[in-house]
Amino acid sequence: MEKDSEHTAIALAAADPEWTAITTAFAGQEVPAASPLTPRERWLCIEAALLGCQGMGTFRRALAAALDGGVEPAALREVLCQATAYLGIGRVRDFLLAADEIMVQHGIRLPLPARGTTDAATRFDRGLAKQAALFGEGMAKVQADGPAARRNINRWLAANCFGDCYTRTGLDDREREMVTFCFLLAQGGCENQLRGHARGNLGVGNGKARLYAFAEQCLPYIGYPRTLNAMNIVDEVTAGAP
Repeated sequence: MEKDSEHTAIALAAADPEWTAITTAFAGQEVPAASPLTPRERWLCIEAALLGCQGMGTFRRALAAALDGGVEPAALREVLCQATAYLGIGRVRDFLLAADEIMVQHGIRLPLPARGTTDAATRFDRGLAKQAALFGEGMAKVQADGPAARRNINRWLAANCFGDCYTRTGLDDREREMVTFCFLLAQGGCENQLRGHARGNLGVGNGKARLYAFAEQCLPYIGYPRTLNAMNIVDEVTAGAP
């Protein structure tokens, strides 16, 4: 499959040389050169953005490049695990299969070591504790005082999104909030959640400049409108803070 992807890229360059030259120079040179992020952070942002916008072909090439660049397979896999909570099984499963193929082609033995730290008995309590640590003690109040009709989803947010995903090893809290921000800005239509996770990023030390940097690295893959929408939300949440 990776060879097929390479052949497709060669055919595209031959058939559409101007488009290829413009996009390669912009996404591969100009935008990375302006980034204050580490290479690992930049690749994680790109992976998350391509999951969010469902860019399968570019995802395959980017994942291979990230592995070639030394990004740990565990970190790349954790982006996919976390994506499931924000994009859904229906949009992540095929990307997980593609990632498995690419990792095998890179000589990586699967399955990777387990990264989960919770079980059926602990996932809710530990997930709620992680929610509260990132978004404030009011998260516990939501469980007790939230609308009865939302009782299931509020519990699942704690147990599944945070208990099953955020408590895993392989990414730290700053990286998890970074990739979540990228999932949300890339898929669009999630402005309320993007506001919440912009605040979550601020809480873990990803300030306004870093949020802008995350959005900038997503821009070549998702376009200007969604990138500018995300920056507007960052401006709103930070209320003009530097």
